[in-house]
Amino acid sequence: MSDENGPCVIQQRPDPASLHLARRLLDYEDQGPDTAESPALYLVSEKLRRPLSRLTGTAGYRSLLSRALTLASVQAPSLTAVKMNPDGSLDPGGAIGDRRQTTEAGAMLIAQLLSLLILFIGESLVLSLLSDIWPDFDASVNASSERR
Repeated sequence: MSDENGPCVIQQRPDPASLHLARRLLDYEDQGPDTAESPALYLVSEKLRRPLSRLTGTAGYRSLLSRALTLASVQAPSLTAVKMNPDGSLDPGGAIGDRRQTTEAGAMLIAQLLSLLILFIGESLVLSLLSDIWPDFDASVNASSERR
């Protein structure tokens, strides 16, 4: 992400590992009992919001998620319908599209959020955070399947 000309530059597209991890997280949550009430995107973002807000404060988390939403909206324009509540939670009132479109747009958003977190605190801390939130989810980059 950095080059010989200067400091780190945030990519418009999330790195493949973050995108793969985001898709796996969404798939994992999509298998849970709460998915009938709320798409996996909202479940994952809410589970990430709680501990990250404790670490960064509500304003810090809102800023991080807002940047991720801006970056992800370039790849998934349907995300412009997503609104954020004052506490940093996503408002499920905005229609992103059908379930497949919501999942793909959600993967872009979560991947951008993970990429930003990796940039700021490092991959090992992000993976540790994910393991704390989802103890039964294998957050390692090479994981191919999870158990519930």
